[in-house]
Amino acid sequence: MKVLVIGGGAREHALCRSLSLDPDVSALYCAPGNAGIAEVAELYPVDALDGAAVAALATELGAGLVVVGPEAPLVAGVADAVRAAGIPVFGPSAEAALLEGSKAFAKDVMASAGVPTARSYLCTTPEEVDEALDAFGAPYVVKDDGLAAGKGVVVTADLAAARAHALACDRVVIEEFLDGPEVSLFAITDGVTVLPLQPAQDFKRALDGDEGPNTGGMGAYSPLPWADPKLVDEVMASVLQPTVDELRRRGTPFSGLLYAGLAITSRGVRVIEFNARFGDPETQVVLARLRTPLASVLLGAATGTLHTEPPLNWREDAAVTVVIASHNYPETPRTGDPIEGLAEVAAEDAPEAYVLHAGTRREGDAVVSAGGRVLSVTATGSDLAQARERAYKAVGRIRLDGSQHRTDIAAKAAEGR
Repeated sequence: MKVLVIGGGAREHALCRSLSLDPDVSALYCAPGNAGIAEVAELYPVDALDGAAVAALATELGAGLVVVGPEAPLVAGVADAVRAAGIPVFGPSAEAALLEGSKAFAKDVMASAGVPTARSYLCTTPEEVDEALDAFGAPYVVKDDGLAAGKGVVVTADLAAARAHALACDRVVIEEFLDGPEVSLFAITDGVTVLPLQPAQDFKRALDGDEGPNTGGMGAYSPLPWADPKLVDEVMASVLQPTVDELRRRGTPFSGLLYAGLAITSRGVRVIEFNARFGDPETQVVLARLRTPLASVLLGAATGTLHTEPPLNWREDAAVTVVIASHNYPETPRTGDPIEGLAEVAAEDAPEAYVLHAGTRREGDAVVSAGGRVLSVTATGSDLAQARERAYKAVGRIRLDGSQHRTDIAAKAAEGR
């Protein structure tokens, strides 16, 4: 089949890489893509938020499947427009994508479905903000109700900083702090059947030791050697299936990728947030471990036939991703800097290590930075220690002026801590 992927980040590069290795995919397109995706897919310009334009492009290309990567097009109804054109699309409707587009909507769904999550208040006035912050105390967890490109959440012990973030949002969800390690678990669903993927852990803080500001994610790893072997089954039963069932009951069935951000607390698993698409950078490590060809699974979700798919097949290998970010990320990142060393990684480290492009573009013969998170260096190995060693060896070959990366991705897990 011919597949069109919408988006232009490292998540979409990971999806395109997996789809390009799938023998069932006869042609692969990406819009708008980036400099790295251009090596595995044919790029087309498109406004990813314009459903009519995306549907027209998919029709023109004869796509048999459209995969919508980022959250903003989903919330804007791009998947609806493609479905209306009669083309199978992997991604939820705008109504179902509110699970990510509105924290308050997600909390309401969880309450109805009996899904365990943090206690919270939805606030729209300064008085309500002050009452909620006072009720929960530090550390304060303040979430913009809407989409904020991974920067809408502030977790801080500083009351003034928490209040300032809350007052900068139109609607804000303030909730209790959840202790314990965090886990990301993806599930592919057609609105009835739910197919969980392997869990991963990402690193949100900009600096080593989980210091510094929150980011979109500075690295990830999978599997989680410290996690309970029954974790996936437990989350399926208490979180994923009830949520999918509740959305179907409401008349807004969710098909696509349901992402559960979880806290493994002293009182059990709690949902931190839902996303309506593959997470970045967790997708990079999860797909690195998936042996099952991707296209048929995504098509099964898009066409309501997921129950006919065989169980997913996973590699025993571990995977680690290290994000290389531009100067001053996550504040106002600098762009336009040349990136060197990509050919060296391809020549010296492949196939065990490879570079997925996030914020890049081509200028003549050069590849330059074009965003905050620039590259996701991903590696596999027999265990986390080997995958980590390979990833950082490849990171060491990349030269980008002023760039930054964390040096402790998967370090504790690799050491059995």
